[in-house]
Amino acid sequence: MPTVTEALTLMDYGPAPESTDHALAWLKGRALGHFINGAFTKPAETFATISPATGQELAQVAQGTDADVEAAVKAARKAAPAWAKLSGNQRARYLYALARLMQKRERLFAVLESLDNGKPIRESRDIDVPLAVRHFYHHAGWAELLADEFPGHRPHGVCGQIIPWNFPLLMLSWKIAPALAAGNTVVLKPAEQTPLTALLFAELCIEAGLPKGVVNIVTGDGRTGAALVASDVDKIAFTGSTDIGRTIRKATAGTSKALTLELGGKSPFIVFAEADLDAAVEGVVDAIWFNQGEVCCAGSRILVQESVAEHFTNRLKTRMKTLRVGDPLDKSTDIGAIVDNTQLQRIRSLVDQAVAQGAVLHQTHAPNGPGSFCAPGLLTDLGAANIAMTEEIFGPIVTLMTFRTPSEAIELANNTRYGLAASIWSENITTALDIAASVKAGVVWINGTNIFDANAPFGGMRESGFGREGAREGMLAYLTRDEVKGADRKPVAPPSALPGEATGDAIDRTRKLYIGGAQKRADSGYSYAVAGAQVPLGNRKDIRNAVEAADKAGKWSAVTGHNRAQVLYFLAENLNARAATFAALVGDKETQAAIARAFYWAAWADKYDGRVHATQGAHVTLAMKEPFGVMGVICPEEAPLLGFVSTILPAIAMGNRVVAVPSQANPIPALDLAQVLDTSDMPGGVVNIVTGPRADLADTLAKHDGVAALWAFADPAICQNARAQSAGNLKPVWAESAMRDWSGAAGQSREFLRHAVQVKTIWVPYGA
Repeated sequence: MPTVTEALTLMDYGPAPESTDHALAWLKGRALGHFINGAFTKPAETFATISPATGQELAQVAQGTDADVEAAVKAARKAAPAWAKLSGNQRARYLYALARLMQKRERLFAVLESLDNGKPIRESRDIDVPLAVRHFYHHAGWAELLADEFPGHRPHGVCGQIIPWNFPLLMLSWKIAPALAAGNTVVLKPAEQTPLTALLFAELCIEAGLPKGVVNIVTGDGRTGAALVASDVDKIAFTGSTDIGRTIRKATAGTSKALTLELGGKSPFIVFAEADLDAAVEGVVDAIWFNQGEVCCAGSRILVQESVAEHFTNRLKTRMKTLRVGDPLDKSTDIGAIVDNTQLQRIRSLVDQAVAQGAVLHQTHAPNGPGSFCAPGLLTDLGAANIAMTEEIFGPIVTLMTFRTPSEAIELANNTRYGLAASIWSENITTALDIAASVKAGVVWINGTNIFDANAPFGGMRESGFGREGAREGMLAYLTRDEVKGADRKPVAPPSALPGEATGDAIDRTRKLYIGGAQKRADSGYSYAVAGAQVPLGNRKDIRNAVEAADKAGKWSAVTGHNRAQVLYFLAENLNARAATFAALVGDKETQAAIARAFYWAAWADKYDGRVHATQGAHVTLAMKEPFGVMGVICPEEAPLLGFVSTILPAIAMGNRVVAVPSQANPIPALDLAQVLDTSDMPGGVVNIVTGPRADLADTLAKHDGVAALWAFADPAICQNARAQSAGNLKPVWAESAMRDWSGAAGQSREFLRHAVQVKTIWVPYGA
């Protein structure tokens, strides 16, 4: 007879199957059409949705056509005015009803999700569905408070929403709940691999009595998604791969559509020597083997301090062997099925390439038989350039590298084009928070991972996209303001370097560019004539030099808001001392407005605070507003002094460094302001001024990977091109072709502050 210790060692899980009877009864004999204008359509062309665990067909689902998308958008457009006119309380009641109905059918949603997606029933039952319910409850509250908390805002109108296959129901709730709360109507396209819970949700919309056309769901493949992007919607919200996000950015560039993108990631999981190693090992389980590793924010790059690396790795290998891979509907399964064979083959291909490049694979075994199963794996002995370190595998495969010092950990963590999430493990809170401030990631978990809540902003930096979902920040993504009502700006002809008419001044007044705190000649050696002077004809090399100077001025982003305010107040003081000089250039009214504007943005430098969000217990969830870093600003052609001050000062007040392109026709006030900057303790490189052809310089800034964000107050062609060219590194672009009233409230809107920062959400253990 075995001892107790031996019995515990030999003990194994017995089968614990979840019944699929109700879900299969819902599916039986059905060909599922689109949900348009409050009813299901009769499907024409269909495709099969397949269970990834068995390879068996679950249902036939309609393939959306251009006409289907058009009908859905038309229904949403018709419903939009009445839905937007409802009181916040009326919309809140509908959202509350959806939350309650989903809560009553949690088990049906969970089973259907696991059948369609392949994720373990424990995860769909205990994580996905409760979080989806939470989002509808949370946003019912925002609908109620909308008028009080977001004065001056209105809904976009019709929102096109495209969601991925890894969290079908949860992503639906992330998209639909805030859109409806804000007063928008929606057309949602679920992933073709996992449309079932979205169509079940459509039945809840009928049951809740939601007005026809408020929610529309069109199923189909990428062609359907492309049709939705091209359709007459007012906003696109996309969650998916970075490559498709880049395509959508280009496709929407020439339109007025608002855009938010939540894209891929290659998130670091950083383990310091003083960490609780057992807890960190369990953290890896949650970071990369949760949902089969099919998580955009999965901690797929383990970075462990060298002194504990061997001990940690051995523990991790031992834990990995205990993970159960198999039937998603068995409650004892840890890792279910990969969503389809295409994704499974992609995972295998990337792992094979990683091994060919020198990595060593440690992997358990997946079950034999049908289904797209992938055993958990660990890749070691690989370099920073290995494909497994740079490319998103999107499967249960994790890499492991070592580091010696915190600075090396930061360098390795940020050695990626992505910036979605990071997980930091240390019992030293000083170390943990120091690293949290330094990693380039939209979400940071300290001694935890993959923690989510409807009241915690979620989204990325860099090529992980822009915009936030959840909390107040997520609501703002579905609202807009009507503060810009002017006519579109007219294009400005490129300046000529050839001799022309007299400048009106017999004395040579050739100005220079302002780069790195110093006067610089243009790389081209050319200048062009404006009233009263010759100004440099800047080109892409000058932009390159300016971006390098701005990058070197990184300490500006680290100084306190109070210190930045002091510099801006000093700037306003010195500008006031030279008011007569500038009044001779632009008039006294614009000069006095520019001085007042400098004081205004100085006042905001230490007051645009982050937030502490009420989320899950035992955590403090911080939403920190961080500067982008290096920003490009195409300043307005009108109001050459006031427009310049009104655009660069809010950016630098928030800690950014700017490369500014001033008015092409009258850049003299901006270039003369450089002298004021020199006498105002402004560090070199914080403000850089490059004059010349606006269209060419804007194009270079939009393409430059070293520019993290771009503002363009220019004609429609420049704005369109800026959006399109920004797809390279997916920088957020705030582009306005309509003229603002720079002397009024629109010239000092809080929108400038909102577009000057990105939110980093930091989860800190508290009171656990």
